[in-house]
Amino acid sequence: MKQIDTYKGKNVLVLGLGKSGFAVSKLLLKLGAKLTLNDKANLNNNANAKKLAKLGVHVIGGHHPVELLDQEHFDYFVKNPGIPYENPMVKKAEELKIPIITEPEIALSVSDAPYVCVTGSNGKTTTVMLTQRILDRHLQKTGHHAYAVGNIGVPISEVVPKATKDDILVVEISSFQLLGVTDIDPKVAAIVDIYNHVHLDYHKTFANYVNAKLNVTRTQTADDYFIANFDQKNILAKEKATTKAKIQTFSEKDPNADYFIGKNYLESKKEKIMKISDIKLPGVHNQQNALVAIAISKLMGADNEDIQAVLSTFTGAKHRLQYVMTLDGRKVYNDSKSTDIEAAKVAISSFDSPVVLIAGGLDRGFTFDTLVPVLKKYVKAIVLYGETKYLLADAARKAGIKDIVIENILQEAVPKAYELTKPGDVLLFSPACASWDQFKTFEKRGDYFVNFVKDLKTK
Repeated sequence: MKQIDTYKGKNVLVLGLGKSGFAVSKLLLKLGAKLTLNDKANLNNNANAKKLAKLGVHVIGGHHPVELLDQEHFDYFVKNPGIPYENPMVKKAEELKIPIITEPEIALSVSDAPYVCVTGSNGKTTTVMLTQRILDRHLQKTGHHAYAVGNIGVPISEVVPKATKDDILVVEISSFQLLGVTDIDPKVAAIVDIYNHVHLDYHKTFANYVNAKLNVTRTQTADDYFIANFDQKNILAKEKATTKAKIQTFSEKDPNADYFIGKNYLESKKEKIMKISDIKLPGVHNQQNALVAIAISKLMGADNEDIQAVLSTFTGAKHRLQYVMTLDGRKVYNDSKSTDIEAAKVAISSFDSPVVLIAGGLDRGFTFDTLVPVLKKYVKAIVLYGETKYLLADAARKAGIKDIVIENILQEAVPKAYELTKPGDVLLFSPACASWDQFKTFEKRGDYFVNFVKDLKTK
């Protein structure tokens, strides 16, 4: 880990004691900062809060003391990415012109290990996991490692102290994190895709969302590389106008891109890399994710043998079109990470077999009309629950689906959906909505779905 003086002796306020808040606090202490940590939750019985207090951190829980920003001079304000900029503490920091940053910028500034960054509306986690596995296989030949970090669930600050200059960090970075980033320089950056109607409750406009995503490449140099989606022409134009890095492109079918999906192979302009039939992950979108992973991995030194070994064995990230089991001839998939319409479209269209779909969740004020063509083509029956059940039922009726079942909770939806399947069908949980009406996170939602499916097996 690099020892820098940026935060030495500086007064830093960390807002939010989640995984990243705890990890970045420990890192800042190693860098010599004087810390105050604030979380609106009561921290009296919080083990991590107690650990930080013992290390000399001034911990304040239970409320947001906006007046503190006037009373003390803070040099930096470190915001948990999920906390909106409308938060009164954040607004006060902006008013006082205190630099507002997020954990990735601090952690990456002290990384000895070179790093690559992946973002996008959908597919970034699978892409990161594929890339990490390919690069790790490559690096293990010399006794080194690639680490998957960031929005994937492992704070960068947690890994940076142990990663050496001969290792590689593969960073999943979200639009929330990127909004607070002003100076990162990944050796390779990639934007898998950008879709509208994603996180607009946070970013307010699509333009704001795109601009946040572009921060992944904005401060790259001409010595770096940027991987761009050749098929999203409007976004590609913005990317070309923003980046200084060398661009490589990927496409679902256009051979004019640097990497593309051929008839039988994943290909580049130079070679056929591997047979599509050998890839374990289902769906064209996962072939696209694989192209991005291939492009990054080759730039970082991996070869086709590494790529083929991983893509022919990797069966999916948890909660992201995750194969659960085959139950009496029905293949069951958990796609709880499908928190928006675009993600659900991709998941539903991944199968050749008839789909019985479970969907529903938080009502964000959308209609689901754009889902109708996919429902019409792939879904034979649908079971709906949660706040959006009636809105989704309207879309299902427009799609001509005859079997539409409405339940209140996921636990009731799973057995009903199974009753509508027959051997050879796919039972797919792809909610198309956020989880927060009934579950704290999409991970919790997915875990419950898997458990409900296991309950079916025992009956």
